Amino acid sequence: MPHSQAPPSQHPSQASPLRICIVAENASFRFGGEASLPLHYFSRLRARGIETWLIVHGRTRSELEALFPADQDRIQYIPDRWYHKLIWKLSLPLPRRVAEATFGTLMVLINQLIQRGMVLQLIRSNGINVVHQPIPVSPKAPSFIFGLGVPVIIGPMNGGMDYPAAFRGAESVFTRITVALGRASANLVNSLIPGKKNADLLLVANQRTRLALPTCARGIVIEIPENGVDPGIWQLPATPVSASELPRFIFVGRLVDWKRLDFVLHAIAAIPGAHLEVIGDGPMRAPWTALAASLGIADRVRWIGWLPQPQCAQLLHGAQALVLPSIYECGGAVVLEAMACGIPVITTAWGGPADYLDPTCGILVNPSNPESITQGFADAMRTLIADPEMRLSLGTAGRKRVELLFDWNQKVDQILHIYRQSLHER
Repeated sequence: MPHSQAPPSQHPSQASPLRICIVAENASFRFGGEASLPLHYFSRLRARGIETWLIVHGRTRSELEALFPADQDRIQYIPDRWYHKLIWKLSLPLPRRVAEATFGTLMVLINQLIQRGMVLQLIRSNGINVVHQPIPVSPKAPSFIFGLGVPVIIGPMNGGMDYPAAFRGAESVFTRITVALGRASANLVNSLIPGKKNADLLLVANQRTRLALPTCARGIVIEIPENGVDPGIWQLPATPVSASELPRFIFVGRLVDWKRLDFVLHAIAAIPGAHLEVIGDGPMRAPWTALAASLGIADRVRWIGWLPQPQCAQLLHGAQALVLPSIYECGGAVVLEAMACGIPVITTAWGGPADYLDPTCGILVNPSNPESITQGFADAMRTLIADPEMRLSLGTAGRKRVELLFDWNQKVDQILHIYRQSLHER
């Protein structure tokens, strides 16, 4: 296994000014999840005057042109070719995890091959001296970003997890076999496509991810959180806001099957007067809207759709809690965003949310089976409705925890230190 090394207490030599290239499959605040990570790095590095370039697929070009009109000379786009569309269409009939492990990986590798040539050109023309590949966050995903003559940093990665034991049978045998074969072949694939094997620094979000790294990897491993919070957006209200008279809970995220919003809908049905606001959209919106109607709570569930982050933050203020019943969440930035806004979080004790929360700032529900999750959310929601002091205590502790550990400004300080360390090690 790769060895571990914490960043040194003194800054490495800064004789060479940093000139960074960020390489990413997607870069989008609208896509959310890991796609937002490259934009956080790019925007904050540019705001600090760091010479930074971004190479990304053109599917998010219109968003990036609107966000960074003055920096378009620093963003290079992979054009969307006929073979991208073909691979995407071939993946559609497959289960999600199978599609990601097969056609999804093929798409990423094709784009990385293109990006590798683009990076080499930038190194020659613009003197790039550090290359950072923040996504894909999967620790086993191979990478073609190697052999560039400059330090390569990959991560922070976050993965190496499965569904809770009670839900593993929900996937088809075909899916489970495909995922198992992919993991079993990861060491061989990463030896043949040696981006992770040759990377100077490998960043991981937690011990689970460290253990999931390919055994051939030989770079320095540093642990750093995958996600962070923008304190300029996710903040406490300017004036204290009391929880609404009608108990109001909020879900924020993509409406996809593993988020398991159905557990919360059943819990809302068991609590007279409780309301739920759902921010986000996705393929499960229609089935879950139908479920709410069948449970007789259609008038107590508001389907808002996607909102800009500042509007999400405003809606969080005054809510009883954020609810996140996901059973497959490696990260969960929305948990940190709610904590930054000073409201409690109720979530499953699994994956990323369990890394971010502790009992001082949220309620973790054991995902032992569907019935216990629904009951656990209902009990937690009732507790917070009945105990305003507990809500305040959890919210205050969550805000302090975010300020201490997950502020994006502090994270960029760390990543700059890591960039300089990589130059120093070279």
